[in-house]
Amino acid sequence: MMQINYNPDVLTCLANLSNDEVFTPPSLANDILDLLPADIWSNPDAKFLDPVSKSGIFLREMAKRLVVGLEQKIPDKQERINHILKNQLYGIAITELTALLSRRSVYCSKTANSEYSVCDQFDNEQGNVIYKSIQHTWKDGKCSYCGASKDVYHRDKALETYAYNFIHTDKPEKLFNMKFDVIVGNPPYQLNDGGGTGSSAKPIYNLFIEQAKKLKPRYLTMIVPARWYSGGKGLDNFRDEMLQDHRISVLVDYVDSRDCFPGVDIAGGVCYFLWEKDRNGICDVTTVRKNTIIKDQRFLGEFDTFIRDNVSIGIIRKIKSQHSSFLDRVVSSRMPFGLPSNQNFESDGDLVLISSSGTGNISKKKITSNVELIDKWKVLLSKASNDHGGQPDKDGKRRIFSKIEVMPPGTVCTESYLAVGKYESELEASNMVTYLQTSFCRFLVSTILLTQNITKGKFAFVPDLDMTETWSNDRLFDLFNINEQERDFIFQTIRPM
Repeated sequence: MMQINYNPDVLTCLANLSNDEVFTPPSLANDILDLLPADIWSNPDAKFLDPVSKSGIFLREMAKRLVVGLEQKIPDKQERINHILKNQLYGIAITELTALLSRRSVYCSKTANSEYSVCDQFDNEQGNVIYKSIQHTWKDGKCSYCGASKDVYHRDKALETYAYNFIHTDKPEKLFNMKFDVIVGNPPYQLNDGGGTGSSAKPIYNLFIEQAKKLKPRYLTMIVPARWYSGGKGLDNFRDEMLQDHRISVLVDYVDSRDCFPGVDIAGGVCYFLWEKDRNGICDVTTVRKNTIIKDQRFLGEFDTFIRDNVSIGIIRKIKSQHSSFLDRVVSSRMPFGLPSNQNFESDGDLVLISSSGTGNISKKKITSNVELIDKWKVLLSKASNDHGGQPDKDGKRRIFSKIEVMPPGTVCTESYLAVGKYESELEASNMVTYLQTSFCRFLVSTILLTQNITKGKFAFVPDLDMTETWSNDRLFDLFNINEQERDFIFQTIRPM
């Protein structure tokens, strides 16, 4: 009986460092590299940089492509390998450990100049995959480069600082003193900023993209969380720049990150893109929802937020062409009555207070905002989405809202909730509850809601309708001319309450 030896690719077997520092599977790395023009791999003068190397997978796969592509121009294999590794491929590791791992992947040795290295041209251990331990630059308790919290990351020099070389410099071009044709990578996603209860995190992947653009490569491609689509948390300017940048020629969007990174749950999904310095045109958009792939060509900046697929865009266009007033003007801001989530009850309070810990009483004098709502009927809506981290369930569907109920006059809530509307009657408030529960309404919120935190801005596409009437999916579909294909799409993405 013939014995078959199976030698798996070790880079398919790595456990991720965290949900913020995710190793790129080899198959995904090649999907991303496939975005680049084919002739780049036969150019002996092209230079490639991975500024956030973790496993070295991008560098390794680029080396394999160059070895094939340069065969005619550099026939001798060893000479070809030496040329590629010494003159074309460069990396900046994110930690000392990943520097060793990356060199092992690229040079077949953790040191570039060892006897086991496949390149015999280096006279130092790092080769072209460099790493330097540096410290954050503190100003007013934050790092002036990445925004990390001094309370969290000011630590002994022997410990990992997470001060990434590529973004902790004003002059990234000085790291290698050369220009790059291609920059590709999977950057770290966020760092603790010391806010909230200590678990608040600041996105930093945008900093790597902005830094890479400063180097003016011909091509830039990175895979990052998709949360930038709707901005927030310091991403508003970055989102606006990305949406208006006609140099982005391809955007591949995974609604569920687990379809891209097996077992990795990243709120809002992930995406990768191709940016071309000399291009100015429309973008090829691919949206992946479980086993469904939707392709479209469009400019990314039609709306203030990026809408994931052309079916959703068609629905939103219909609504906006027929209606001009939306629920973002009716839903309250964060902390609707000025009461924090840990607000204590008062035994002699003259108002009913709803909090995440239950219902009690509070004095009217404690209310510092939206006092005019106290004596009106309104709707209570949980600020936290029902969906874990904004992710769809195993069937690719989302529920969006969790707790929705009528708030009688004399009732207020903490910041765990939002207040919707201001009504004279219980009937109007009840109709708003029914409206919010429709698949139509929840779908429109889902087009913007990419995390678990619901804000008034997420209602920018939900029409503000007359609440003396009762609204159902069928009535809404007919009112806004939603066709059968669009109705099916809504029901495929939104599950019943």
